[in-house]
Amino acid sequence: MAGSSASSVSSVSGVVSVPAQGRRVDGAAGGCSGRPHLTELRLSAFARHRRVALPLGAFTVLAGPSGCGKTTALRAYEALARLGGGAEVGEVFPDPVACVPERARPDVQQRRGFRIGCTADGPEGPVRLDVAVQAEPELRIVGERLSADGVVLLETALRDPSRRCVQAAWHTAGQSPVTRAPLPDDRLGTALLPLRVAGKTEGQRRVLAAAEQMVVALRSVFACDPRPDRMRGPVPVGSGRLLRGCDNLADVLWRTRAECARRHAQLVGAVRAGCAGAVDDVAAEVLEDGTVRGVLDRGDGVRTELGRLGDGELRYLALSLVLLTGPGVLEVDPVGEVPAAMQTLSVVVDGLDRGLDPVQRGELVGLAARMCERGHIRVVGAVSDLAGVVAGAGAGAGAGAGTVPGSVGVSGAAGAAGVGGVTVVHLEP
Repeated sequence: MAGSSASSVSSVSGVVSVPAQGRRVDGAAGGCSGRPHLTELRLSAFARHRRVALPLGAFTVLAGPSGCGKTTALRAYEALARLGGGAEVGEVFPDPVACVPERARPDVQQRRGFRIGCTADGPEGPVRLDVAVQAEPELRIVGERLSADGVVLLETALRDPSRRCVQAAWHTAGQSPVTRAPLPDDRLGTALLPLRVAGKTEGQRRVLAAAEQMVVALRSVFACDPRPDRMRGPVPVGSGRLLRGCDNLADVLWRTRAECARRHAQLVGAVRAGCAGAVDDVAAEVLEDGTVRGVLDRGDGVRTELGRLGDGELRYLALSLVLLTGPGVLEVDPVGEVPAAMQTLSVVVDGLDRGLDPVQRGELVGLAARMCERGHIRVVGAVSDLAGVVAGAGAGAGAGAGTVPGSVGVSGAAGAAGVGGVTVVHLEP
């Protein structure tokens, strides 16, 4: 089920990469201090991708022309995250046929599907997860494999298509080498293991530890794509947790400004660097009807409503806020039983540089590189202007971000290279 890749060497802005096969790709200096995090995304057979393995650093950008599959790769990442959180497969893939490779032909039983996977590093070392999903004639998870150090810890397979379950076998290393039992075919077995494995033997405890590492790495994911058209008007006062489209930006500003003066000051500094005109503060005002609107305080008695800002300014403001906050502010569902200090927030952004001018792009990339260097946040984003990202990475490196060389060929892709704390993955149509 694992994808395959071929080595390549590429160079970006004078930094020459080296083959990444057989070594960890940890991103910026400082790593993740043992926190579970994804180091690879595999698209064995998913939409336009076949046998693709994408290395994931602390700050990863997917670059390439339109149609190369950047958005598709991010969709697979988010799908794995939702499955790891216990979501039902029908919720995760509302249009599963669109995920099937275009030239995939059905077997004799008219079945077609797709395969995705990932690797999570952490205290247990690299742990691999590969999932096979049947899209036709009915949606179901038909195969799953969780492995570490060459040992298969969990494996499932569809034995009887007439039953809504798969046969699962997990590592025991007791009187019996494996334990076999049915699991539902509509959810990820790895996420269900804590409910089924007792942890009485060393082998069972190893299974549970590997499954926990994978689930923790997948759960704390915030996929966002700020929508300026939804951010301009006043919004009701709500939970104060930022939605993926950042529709309720004003409500979140109302909350964060009061809760953390230090982070808010950092946000004001970022907005001052990327938005036109003077910026003394970023605030929110409660209106007579009980709604709240965001404003930029110009410092001379003038307050500019967010509705007057350009699309690029709004996306820049929203993404800066995302990078400077965390799970308590963003609409994510982290693992409650694991301390926050042992979790890493992963931000997934489609169109990271969309609508941004060169100054905004450079400031945002530099901010992301600095935040990722600290180890509590990781970023995966698709970009259309690689040169702008490289320039921004240089600014980030000047503020302390590390350089991470690394290269991998992915089924026709040019490769990946680290520049100024950024792992750049090149995709080609």
